Amino acid sequence: MTEQDPPQTSAHLGAAAHIRTYPFDPSASLSGVGIQIGPMGPEGPWGVGPARRVHRIDFHVLLFFREGPVRHMIDFTEYEVGAGDILWIRPGQVHGFSTEDTYVGTALTMQPGFLPRAIVEATGLYRYDRPPLLHPAADQLAALDASLEQLRREYLDTVTLPLSLHTAVLRHTLTALMLRVAHVSAQATAEDGTPQQDAAASAFSRFRTAVEHGFTSNHSVSAYADELGYSRRTLVRAVRAATGLTPKAFIDRRVILEAKRMLAHTELPVGRIGVAVGFADSANFSKYFQQHTGATPAAFRAEQV
Repeated sequence: MTEQDPPQTSAHLGAAAHIRTYPFDPSASLSGVGIQIGPMGPEGPWGVGPARRVHRIDFHVLLFFREGPVRHMIDFTEYEVGAGDILWIRPGQVHGFSTEDTYVGTALTMQPGFLPRAIVEATGLYRYDRPPLLHPAADQLAALDASLEQLRREYLDTVTLPLSLHTAVLRHTLTALMLRVAHVSAQATAEDGTPQQDAAASAFSRFRTAVEHGFTSNHSVSAYADELGYSRRTLVRAVRAATGLTPKAFIDRRVILEAKRMLAHTELPVGRIGVAVGFADSANFSKYFQQHTGATPAAFRAEQV
């Protein structure tokens, strides 16, 4: 059983769709499978070139760089990427290519739902709290390169196996690669790299998914606890263990991020942005935004110009 597709942020926000979203196109994959792999750039598997404006994606992208430095923006942070580094861009994140730098390396795209749920959890596919930029050590990079090359070979081999077995082999090979990437990612956040499968980790995973589905209208910790069948205390322990935040702070951070995205990358009026993230009253939204950012929505927008 594969993981269900995660919530598509642009679809359930309405107003936020003004930030263009590029969907995964299975027809562009060899044999129509749920991954694409190839060189970066217009001729690669992911036809989004550096000249395009900031946008969202509704799939995972991993960029394995062979040259650098390259500057790449992901949700208001500009990352400088060097040779051997990896950029992991997750579904719903707003990002933009540098128009001045050349991207050299391999791009891997992955359709949500392609990997089984257990692997999704083990590899932290939706751990948005982890940094997008990864710096593998030399021995890790060598192992990643070998794993990536094996995946590329399996992806290109469309004749020696029937489609069902070809897809199964790709899932297994991709799992091996993603477990290695996840280990590097876990180290980057000072974790030990061992997937946590205890009740607290499961509770946080369910809470995170529920927030992603509901943050545009539900900002209540109690409501999420009732929906998921947990006590507030259980949610507090689980969210704090995973992120260091309270559940309310986790919700607020998600709401503010979406508001910032729309303020920076659309021309929507402040009032409509407030409605899109759950505030019927524009004044209440402005007060909330200023409380969490130290700036009014109008001032934040002006700073982005």
